[in-house]
Amino acid sequence: MNEHKDGHRVDHTKAIILIADAAPDKLLWLNGLLQDQYEVKLAGDGRAVLRIAQQVPRPDLLLLDAALPELDGVSVCQQLRRNPDTAAMPVILMVGEGQAEQEQRCFREGASEVINTPLVPEAVLARVATHLGLTRAHELLRHQRLHLEELVSETTHELTQMVDAVIWAMASLAETRDYETANHIRRVQHYVSTLARQLQGHPRFKHELSNRNIGFLYQAAPLHDIGKVGIPDAILLKPGRLTAEEFEQMKLHTVYGRDAIADVEQHLGFSNNFLRFAREIAYSHQEKFDGSGYPQGLEGEAIPVSARLMAVADVYDALISRRVYKPAFTHETAIELIRQGSGEHFDPDVVDAMLMVEEEFMAIAAEFQDAAQE
Repeated sequence: MNEHKDGHRVDHTKAIILIADAAPDKLLWLNGLLQDQYEVKLAGDGRAVLRIAQQVPRPDLLLLDAALPELDGVSVCQQLRRNPDTAAMPVILMVGEGQAEQEQRCFREGASEVINTPLVPEAVLARVATHLGLTRAHELLRHQRLHLEELVSETTHELTQMVDAVIWAMASLAETRDYETANHIRRVQHYVSTLARQLQGHPRFKHELSNRNIGFLYQAAPLHDIGKVGIPDAILLKPGRLTAEEFEQMKLHTVYGRDAIADVEQHLGFSNNFLRFAREIAYSHQEKFDGSGYPQGLEGEAIPVSARLMAVADVYDALISRRVYKPAFTHETAIELIRQGSGEHFDPDVVDAMLMVEEEFMAIAAEFQDAAQE
């Protein structure tokens, strides 16, 4: 006979029935009626029932006289229902015929069934078989549900891994055409999620920053510059200052990124918060809080929360990173430059959040440092 660690058996040969009654002749009669089909245990009072009910393997069903001595059957049922280990046990209480008030009390305290005495053999056998069948059906459904949850969890994990791999491939394609590195993607992901967690309880941001949405932001962050795949190399890789016309071309990377994500949404026929964040970040991460950014010149609250977080994360990483056209600034210098941009380039509350977690930013930068800067 196999058992779970919680005392419930997996493979029933014979179900265990615990019968409790103060009358020995009634116990013997019930034992004789049920012993051929079930493993029977007997008890003479309520306290014995509670003790046997905790033994392993536990009974599959209890058949109790409502008028047990010391602790009556209804009180026993009440205590069984309060204990998580025995709460699900089916309990049939035997009540004298015509005792309507006692029957009501039995059901109030959790009885699965009430049968009247004097007992009819066919009724006892039918009620016992019915409740054991229901218990087995519930157990089967529970195991099927757990199995289904495991399958869904495995499938979800696999899909998440595949989505992350595709996101990473797309983002890497964009970044490797520029001076950026794969570690830039990793750093920005972590900066954004760190800022989001810091701002999660802030009145201006909490509507967007649920735990689930922070996960979506982390996934979407690598796609902020995906539109760079549409910028010619002559402009994208130019080491010197861009002309006004070239800069106008460079600005279009935000539009290209937005359009790429929008095309995905249109093809799918729906959107979700991940796709929305990806589209917002790609399109609006170059907007400035005072309205002087691009491509739309959005100002303040009109800039999506996701893009305001990305603006700080992306600029910080650009400042501390070495490029062919600039040296790497120190963390302290980068922080000071971003502080000076508060209210102009950046949302002041996002800057304040960064100042609260700047040690985490330093740790992220150190963990995912570019090889050339180690």
